[in-house]
Amino acid sequence: MDVTAMYATFWSLVPPVIAIVLALITKEVYSSLFVGILFGGMFYSGFSFVGTFNHVLNDGFIASLSDSYNVGILIFLVVLGSLVNLMNRAGGSRAFGKYMLSHIKTRAGAQLATMALGIIIFIDDYFNCLTVGSVMRPVTDTHKVSRAKLAYLIDATAAPVCIIAPISSWAAAVSGFVEGEDGFTIFVRAIPYNYYALLTVVMMILIIVMKVDYGPMKRFEDNAVLHNDLFTVRAEGSAEEKEQAGEHGGVSDLVIPIVSLIVCCVICMIYTGGFFEGASFIEAFSNSDASVGLSMGSIFGIIITIIFYLIRRTLSFKECMEAIPAGFNAMVPAILILTFAWTLKEMTMSLGAPEYVAGIMEKSAGGLVYFLPSIIFLVGCFLAFSTGTSWGTFGILIPIVVNVFQNSDPKLMIISISACMAGAVCGDHCSPISDTTIMASAGAQCDHVSHVSTQLPYAVTVALISFITYIVAGVTRSAWISLPFGIVLTFTVIFMIGRISKGSGNEV
Repeated sequence: MDVTAMYATFWSLVPPVIAIVLALITKEVYSSLFVGILFGGMFYSGFSFVGTFNHVLNDGFIASLSDSYNVGILIFLVVLGSLVNLMNRAGGSRAFGKYMLSHIKTRAGAQLATMALGIIIFIDDYFNCLTVGSVMRPVTDTHKVSRAKLAYLIDATAAPVCIIAPISSWAAAVSGFVEGEDGFTIFVRAIPYNYYALLTVVMMILIIVMKVDYGPMKRFEDNAVLHNDLFTVRAEGSAEEKEQAGEHGGVSDLVIPIVSLIVCCVICMIYTGGFFEGASFIEAFSNSDASVGLSMGSIFGIIITIIFYLIRRTLSFKECMEAIPAGFNAMVPAILILTFAWTLKEMTMSLGAPEYVAGIMEKSAGGLVYFLPSIIFLVGCFLAFSTGTSWGTFGILIPIVVNVFQNSDPKLMIISISACMAGAVCGDHCSPISDTTIMASAGAQCDHVSHVSTQLPYAVTVALISFITYIVAGVTRSAWISLPFGIVLTFTVIFMIGRISKGSGNEV
């Protein structure tokens, strides 16, 4: 058996499924991803030892690590890890935590503040994950919010918020996939129909305000509240952080580096999009290269931070230089998981997974018109979950939707494009091999499998509600009817879960 027999068939999705199932069963992500990679290599080579080795090494690991976009993201990760270490050594994180404690008095307040910051930082999901985590960890730790809950709040305000923000790297990516149309205008018109993203925000508010936790997350939150155990499965992390934290820093030692990082990243992103060559701000964002922009911006940001600390004499030059490799070390787990995840994506793509899903979509596009948005949503969920990529899912499904509905039903085209985006974000949100999921774990300094297992029930709840809401949207063609329906349904479901939890006597 060789790749011609397995190409663009169900077998193309087997390697990522194996990796995901193994990760959830064994609670060990590195070996699980590697096993999935091996199966992808074996399927591609027809179970040839030499062919498998060459495909995995050359077309997998080497190709992933030599890709310019991936290298830019790794640079951003390393620099941001060093920046976080600098802020910890300077005492900025500790000082900010103490300052916020005078304003945030409750666990709910700490969680709402984390959510609000995540919504404010809507430019890019990678930037969101790591920045929100570094800023809010001291606050949520003090209020006994588990790291798993922090990781969920970070993850749920990363991709779901970016996909409904017109000025973001995600808007730029989606706009580029809509051929023959004004991509940016369509993106804006699709926002009211992006139910997974919108209802995820509603869901976060409800579970925080109503104090409802369920599934594995409940155990993590109970341990945090009752036993002051923020990790449940990896309690030693807190000691490591306290050893590195400085005692004499001020709030400005965190605020100035973060603001510098944000400003530098925005400027560098619009620079890559041609802003300083005459393009408008929105056009520059639409044409920006997020990888180059974030890596450039983070480098400028850490240089400004080092100069700022030297001027204030918060840290010596030697201490600043020591923080750089220490920050890199902190990011090694995330870099390893990302490398494995990117390699697994290469294996999946080489087996024709996109072509397989595209073929299914094209065959089903002719019938069940009213149910098509909900079907597209499910297909987007499955593809993004299996491959761990939202943008790849956009690239596969959106052109098909445009070709099917462009001339026959423009209104249904908008709803279906939104269903593509919502499904892709949902699958990305749930997938253990998603870049954003991995970075949310890194940002919260939470065990990756713990983050995935605790987040999954919450994400699936919103996914089911979104699926039903897309059926309503397909029939009514109105956001004014379908979106309020989805919000009311979300409230009803969370209220019922809360009543059941309270009735069992397990409410946190």
